[in-house]
Amino acid sequence: MGDLLAGPADVAAGLAVHGADAVDRSAPASVRDALVGRDVPARLAAGDPGLWGPAVEEEAKTRLGWLDTHRRSRELLPQLAELAAELADLDHVVLAGMGGSSLAAETITRTLGRPLTVLDTTDPGRVRAALADRLERTVVVVASKSGTTVETDSHRRAYWQAFLDAGMTEAEAARHFVVVTDPGSPLEATADEMGVVVLPADPQVGGRYAALTAFGLVPAALAGVEVTELLDDAEAVSAALGQGRDNPGLALGAALAAAATTGRDKVALVPDGTGLDGLGDWIEQLLAESTGKAGLGVLPVVVESPQAPGATGPDVLTVSHGGALTAGDVPGGGSVPDLSVNGPLGAQFLTWEYATAVAAVVLGVDPFDQPDVAASKDNTRRILESGPPAQAPSSTEGAIEVYAPPGTPTDLTGALRHLLDGVGDAGYLAVTAYLDRVDDAAAARLRPLLAQAAGRPVTFGWGPRYLHSTGQYHKGGPAVGSYLQLTGAVHVDLPVPGRPYSFGELQAAQAAGDRQALADRGRPVLRLHLTDRSAGLAQLLEAIGRWRA
Repeated sequence: MGDLLAGPADVAAGLAVHGADAVDRSAPASVRDALVGRDVPARLAAGDPGLWGPAVEEEAKTRLGWLDTHRRSRELLPQLAELAAELADLDHVVLAGMGGSSLAAETITRTLGRPLTVLDTTDPGRVRAALADRLERTVVVVASKSGTTVETDSHRRAYWQAFLDAGMTEAEAARHFVVVTDPGSPLEATADEMGVVVLPADPQVGGRYAALTAFGLVPAALAGVEVTELLDDAEAVSAALGQGRDNPGLALGAALAAAATTGRDKVALVPDGTGLDGLGDWIEQLLAESTGKAGLGVLPVVVESPQAPGATGPDVLTVSHGGALTAGDVPGGGSVPDLSVNGPLGAQFLTWEYATAVAAVVLGVDPFDQPDVAASKDNTRRILESGPPAQAPSSTEGAIEVYAPPGTPTDLTGALRHLLDGVGDAGYLAVTAYLDRVDDAAAARLRPLLAQAAGRPVTFGWGPRYLHSTGQYHKGGPAVGSYLQLTGAVHVDLPVPGRPYSFGELQAAQAAGDRQALADRGRPVLRLHLTDRSAGLAQLLEAIGRWRA
């Protein structure tokens, strides 16, 4: 890894990027100089939709509002203050949203220590637990830009029925909802029929760039966050984003692009222990969905700590992030990262958005579309209508059913080793767990164990949450991924009110639909089904824990 202290930092308004010069110098020619030569910083800051080529220009005209949404979002502040006062007795805030509609708010509240329940799962056990938690004191923020997100619609239906079952009138139940969506969306019409409060999202901002719009601010404010400071910090750093020098967004974007175009196209996102809890998950969806397409892209790998396996490697750019404006060794004995991005959260949001758009200029991809996301959704819809395809396990060992790809070993150890051996020197392994991220939290321990066993980058995502973040990269990015999918038995299901399927059936259809989308693109997928979730995870962790890289 590089030496952060070898060169000057790019600093503006309390946010610093260390190490960018060294990464830029590793390319045959300076990416930053080339960007400045094309006047990209000033053109992007001015909202030039032609930066990504003529094919992107029409879409970009309606997707660059994030550049100054921190100013327009101030119009929300009086309404947010009034709403928070009106709902002060509803002190359990639940956010029903997926991907860009939930990750920023989760990061804000985790960082600032405010309670927020994020419901971004179709696991019936987790949904049931949420419905049983302080229902009479709950306000549900239903967040969907398109207004058609199946998970969010299902959560809305489940909560509405739960409030009515608890003896509330429809008018009383309506008070327990706040809707955030684009003007004119189907969800807005539904909200009007329900009689619930609607706060409009910014239609000029795509979901993954929407941290400082109503999607990030409404649930955070209801959870007790003083969101004005986030907007102030973004406003302060925005003045530097049109400059060729002392521009941390340009420095970061150029470094990401320089690394990606010279063989380091995996980015390990390492928390440095100085706050900003959950920022890596938000950056992950921004980078993966914005760059992972047309066989190109930057793969974000969220790691647990500076010492975690998978944070370094010849094709890995290691980026630490934190709130303190410092540089040097990350806490706990970790090595010095290649890049360090430090500063307040509002400034981090805007700087990473700007840097991602800059990197997309160099990579030659559209940072605003998600052309491969629909495949899994379409497959899910078909499976819900016709039922899942019948499939017998390749083998069963203890509490684990093995569904191995054709032509591979069928036993558990053999199938896992074959999957890891197939990753290769340029590949990565993605673990996707269609489980309960609270009750089955032990599944996340697989990521570092598998990274150590494989000696390669390993990502971990909860399904279907990850479909709205890294799912685009896995299907549209470089075809070097291998996939381990975990599913689990559902012993007590939960119906989706007003729909001909249950949450368990929806979860199973989403897992099957995603497997099909990956297989259709030639990606190797090994599925392990846990007939007993707790026992199966313990069995799997024990088996992998005995391996060595």
